[in-house]
Amino acid sequence: MTEVLVVDDDFMVAKLHSHYVAATEGFSVAGVAHSGAEALRAADRLRPDLVLLDVYLPDMDGVSVLRELRAREEEARGEPGREPRQPVDALFITAARDAHIIRDALRAGALHYLIKPFHRTSLQEQLRHVAAVRSRLDRLGEASQEDVDQIFGTRPPGSRGLPKGLAAHTAELVERTLRGHTEGLSASECAAAGELSRVSARRYLEYFTETGRAEVSLRYGGTGRPERRYRWIA
Repeated sequence: MTEVLVVDDDFMVAKLHSHYVAATEGFSVAGVAHSGAEALRAADRLRPDLVLLDVYLPDMDGVSVLRELRAREEEARGEPGREPRQPVDALFITAARDAHIIRDALRAGALHYLIKPFHRTSLQEQLRHVAAVRSRLDRLGEASQEDVDQIFGTRPPGSRGLPKGLAAHTAELVERTLRGHTEGLSASECAAAGELSRVSARRYLEYFTETGRAEVSLRYGGTGRPERRYRWIA
């Protein structure tokens, strides 16, 4: 279970974001903070896995909060006999649109940056992406370049590194089709939309699922086997 600290100066917004987090499978709300100082105290006390950070806080900005969290992690790592702090991941949720703030957030170590207002699914997709990245890193003893590219999102599905038998242009087509159907679709629906055979569409959909770019769920009907439905999350 990924424990999340929600930080926003607006009590109602923090409550709404907490609801979104709690509604996402594999995530729970560890605590809520409404200022930078409160967020730092809560992070020390709760040791969350992920912090949802607003930029605009009453006492200090969210980027400064993240920098302080990183500094405390480094301080704990450098003291002999002191238990190292588990690094916390950070996701910004803010109305701040200035490019220099976004750049500072990235340099401070933010995983992503969501601009308000946004749809609930946008946050939940990012949460699932965080979970996929954490899970992949936990499983890796030593990473290949392909692992790194997938974690950082720097290699598109159509680039080299596809398994034997999969073509770049078809991978790009299936990706575009998935991205265009945020509610998810079956292999048959993907095949029809992309003018592919169902078998071919299924191979690419399963590849995206195995590499953490898509997720699959089962839809049960009245009879027969459940239908596999795919949704892009990378």
